[in-house]
Parts: sequence; structure tokens; C-alpha cells
Amino acid sequence: MSRATLARQPDAVTRMFDQAAHRYDVTNTVLSAGQDRIWRNRTRQALGLRPGERCLDVACGTGVSTEALARSGATVVGIDRSPGMVSRGAHRNVTLQVGDALSLPFRDAEFDAVTIMFGLRNVVDASAALREMSRVVRPGGRLVVCEFSHPAWPPFRTLYLRYLMGGLPRVARWTSSNPDAYTYLADTIRAWHDQPRLADVIARSGWNGVSWRNLTGGIVSLHRATRPAALPQKADA
Repeated sequence: MSRATLARQPDAVTRMFDQAAHRYDVTNTVLSAGQDRIWRNRTRQALGLRPGERCLDVACGTGVSTEALARSGATVVGIDRSPGMVSRGAHRNVTLQVGDALSLPFRDAEFDAVTIMFGLRNVVDASAALREMSRVVRPGGRLVVCEFSHPAWPPFRTLYLRYLMGGLPRVARWTSSNPDAYTYLADTIRAWHDQPRLADVIARSGWNGVSWRNLTGGIVSLHRATRPAALPQKADA
């Protein structure tokens, strides 16, 4: 795949994740030095899930994130566009299914909360996906977007970008079943919105009360919002 831009090729990206599924979780843990577990736990805490609630985990991959969310006692459903990823997570004690973030196979207001962890930047139309997530969440329901972002301190940001473009692809060659995927993923991280810009995209997609919190110095950010009582008639792309 050519170097990534924000213009996605959904079928090509899906094939890439299918090919990376075999060692995807191990590779992510190695590349993040174990921080991926912390980021999943922080997402669960930010959602504030309670027993009896229903949560949708969009772009769930192999369901590692779905399992982490289910530890809250809530009923959590995971959905991902990659059949290879979903198949890899078939052994987990959660419901995983294949589906597209742009056309979620759920009723209006079916969930109390929704999250997408490290998947929004890979969707062909992030605003459309955010509107679709709003549709399936009840009025007042919660959204948490956990996504790679931009470190706030310039020296740290410089070191991080060097790692993304040099160290990450090299390490992936030793651990991943599809190392080329991690060159693509590094490119998407560099091209992705910073924290204020993503907050603006979320707000313009119909969510209220958008705020964010940086994790690991801004390598990752958690953006939180709530669904208003009425869905917007039209939202900017």
C-alpha cells in the first residue's frame, strides 16, 4: 500500500488488517511497551460503564478492547470491518461481529455508550462514522474516542515522530505477521488530527460537551462527549 493519507481505501485497509490479525495484539503490546493495556483501562474508566448497560465497541479488532470493557459488568458488543480480526477473537467471551462503522447494523438508541479505540483515523469518513455512532446511542449516551494524537511538548513530539517513522516499522518486522501495515499505521498517525481539531470534528458531527484528556504525554488522547436529546439534521464533513 502506498504511504497513507487521510483518503482511505476501505477494502485495501480491511485486507491489510486481515493479514495482520495473527500477531496483531502481541505486536501492539510490544510497540507500545505495554501501554496499550493502560489505554484500554483508561477508556473503560472514561466511559463509566455500569452493570446492566449496553456498550458498542467499534473497530474492535480481535476483541481485546471489548473484553476489557466488559470487565465493568456492562454488556459489550464489538464490531469490526475485518473478518480476519473478528475470527481471531472468536474464543473471547464477548459478542464480536463483522460490520462497517459507516453503516452499523443496530437500531436507533440501542446502546448507552459507544467507543472506538485506535480505529477512527482508519475510517474513510470519520464524521459520518461519528454520526452513525450517535444514531445507535440513546439521548444522553456517552462517547469515548481513544486515538493516537500529538504530544504537546515539542522535544518529546520530535522524538516520538522519529520513533514512528524509524523504530516502529523496524520493530514490527520482528513481531508482526504483516510488517508493511505498520508503515501505513505510522503514516496515518502523523497525518491525523491534533486534539483540538479532533474535538471540533466530534462536535460538528453532532456530539455535545466534547472534552479531551492526554495519555502518555499526548501520544494518545481520550475525547469524551454525550449525545444530545435530538440528532442534528445536518452536520459538516
